[in-house]
Amino acid sequence: MRGHLWQPESPCGSSCMSGKTPTVSPARRVWRLITALAVLLTGPFIAIVMPLLAKRHREGAIRWWFRRIARSFGVRIEVHGAKVLRDYAQDERGALVASNHISWLDIVAVNAVQPMRAQAKKEVAGWPIIGKLAGAARTVYLDRENLRSLPVAVDELMKAMRGGSLVNVSPEGTTWCGLANGRFRPAMFQAAIDADVPVIPFVIRYRLTDGRDTTAPAFIGDETLVTSLRRTARTKGLVLEVHVLDPIEPSKAANRKELAEMTQAAVRDMLSRTQTLPEFEHPKLAAA
Repeated sequence: MRGHLWQPESPCGSSCMSGKTPTVSPARRVWRLITALAVLLTGPFIAIVMPLLAKRHREGAIRWWFRRIARSFGVRIEVHGAKVLRDYAQDERGALVASNHISWLDIVAVNAVQPMRAQAKKEVAGWPIIGKLAGAARTVYLDRENLRSLPVAVDELMKAMRGGSLVNVSPEGTTWCGLANGRFRPAMFQAAIDADVPVIPFVIRYRLTDGRDTTAPAFIGDETLVTSLRRTARTKGLVLEVHVLDPIEPSKAANRKELAEMTQAAVRDMLSRTQTLPEFEHPKLAAA
């Protein structure tokens, strides 16, 4: 239940799941889950050796690990514009990387392209293995039910970016199914303005090999993480498509609200040019 007006809500739920998604055999599903668990269990060991590695090798190990997670679920990652992020990371120039939010796989998408710090809901800290890794990556946690925690999170993000870090945020504030999208909340964009760093729009799209968009990997409504994991594991031909767009300088916006709107417009424009809707329509999606 919403605790305050800032806390976003999404109308997406189980009824948003598209009906004609191809699936793999039961044996393949089990194998994918076993493989994913095996990769996850290597995470703590990678976290232990991270401090011993040079930055380039550390980022390479993280990128490899997240790509292995995607591969274990049968997900093919397709990236457009990765050089934008890698140039910023190499030169240690800070930036706010703002992405649309659909699934737990989003964090895989970001770190498979370029490892970076992130802002996440406080519940992630309690997730098995992932929570430990997020802590090791110095994730900034936000209690979405406590509005008073917001200024602290914004200040921490500002300091990280001013120090040269890339920081990923999901300004929709909650997950959507991917065919409908939420409004980009402006709060986190204040951190980019205060740090005087650009915003880099990061567009996430989930589709099938035939080009149709799919809601299969979405993590929405009241469903559990296990439900979403199982649905992702049984999906055949899942492609995680990423578009890294041109940076938006904070000086181009009059305030954080306008900066959020500019970023949202860039993300939605890319989605409108790439999406191919599945053969179903839901009233919630049509009205969103």
